[in-house]
Amino acid sequence: MEVNKKTLQIMREEIQKELTQNILPFWAKYAPDQIHGGFIGQMSNDLVVDPHAPKGLILNARILWTFSACASWGNYLELAHRAYQYLMEKFWDSQYGGAYWLLDYLGNPIDSKKKIYGQAFLLYALVEYYKATQKPEVLEKAKEVFRLIEGKSYDRENTGYFETYERDWQLASDLRLSDKDMNEKKSMNTHLHVMEAFTNLYRVWKDPLVKNRLEQLVLNFTEHIIAPQKLHLILFFDEKWNPKSDLISYGHDIEASWLLCEAIEILEENDLRAPIHRIAIRMAKEVLTRAQDQDGGLFYEADPEGIVDSDKHFWVQAEGVVGFLNAYQLSKEKVFLESAQKCWYFIQTHLVDSQYGDWIYRVSREGKPYWEVPKISEWKCPYHSSRMCIEAIRRLDELIGS
Repeated sequence: MEVNKKTLQIMREEIQKELTQNILPFWAKYAPDQIHGGFIGQMSNDLVVDPHAPKGLILNARILWTFSACASWGNYLELAHRAYQYLMEKFWDSQYGGAYWLLDYLGNPIDSKKKIYGQAFLLYALVEYYKATQKPEVLEKAKEVFRLIEGKSYDRENTGYFETYERDWQLASDLRLSDKDMNEKKSMNTHLHVMEAFTNLYRVWKDPLVKNRLEQLVLNFTEHIIAPQKLHLILFFDEKWNPKSDLISYGHDIEASWLLCEAIEILEENDLRAPIHRIAIRMAKEVLTRAQDQDGGLFYEADPEGIVDSDKHFWVQAEGVVGFLNAYQLSKEKVFLESAQKCWYFIQTHLVDSQYGDWIYRVSREGKPYWEVPKISEWKCPYHSSRMCIEAIRRLDELIGS
């Protein structure tokens, strides 16, 4: 069926406008901490800053990634410099290596754990900053983070990566990423973002060990993390990859569907390309069928019996746009393109904050905003939204030009 390229052009223009006139200007204006340096830890939806809020590694690494990735979309490189400097001066542990998980508002460590999820995002951001600046010392720091993850966290007996370490890299007793997570040795979420980080690193450093570990991560997904029916991800495991949970996270499912394809493309792994593409299409179809509401928004979580959390989180919708576009490019099934357009319409209608800027974190199934959830926080960052825009613009350009 012929695709209406004029419709795709309109969607592309809307997304570029969202990136350049809302997301990036908002974070450039409100995120810098002009008093204590770096970036603020928390801001409410109506722009009230908590001056004493702690500063999280994830927020700061994702800010570095965003302003590095978007340096060509405006005058954002200075903010990337600011983010890099703060991460190196305050988050980096000069004694033991790696980055602290959480600082107080003055920049002092209050949680010095080395969570591999956090190290992965630091690596992901450092590579993006290197791509924007070509500074050799940045690439060297990225290599150092890779070697720390590899040397400290890799499970040489069963493959994969353990979750959390104390400051001195002793395995922690509390392995959880957050209070809602399970205290298990391995998680889907950490492996997804280690894979994402290694994919970015391999773009700029064709090291054989990086390639080997990235290939192994893809196999970890196909052999352990993706459930046997190849429709969704298993979230938690013990060290021997025995499943420990039955929750389904639709946002991670659709995100993994395209990140796996990205890993295979950079690896130029022909033997895995076709099976990964089939898996990506099946997972996207399952999300479309089970999680997309009539208004276009994606539900948050399910269990084997059905939906258990029908809220619609901003990052899930962002990943939906990219994941469905990716599935359309792979399959040419128009239903995926329509689902991507529905997701984008939902974002425009329910999540873009036309009064104060940026996006609302989440809304109920009926579209009621959770105003109490901050606009900026340890977990509310510009990464999912800006990356969606970058990926969608690139993919739509390919479709329009085809």
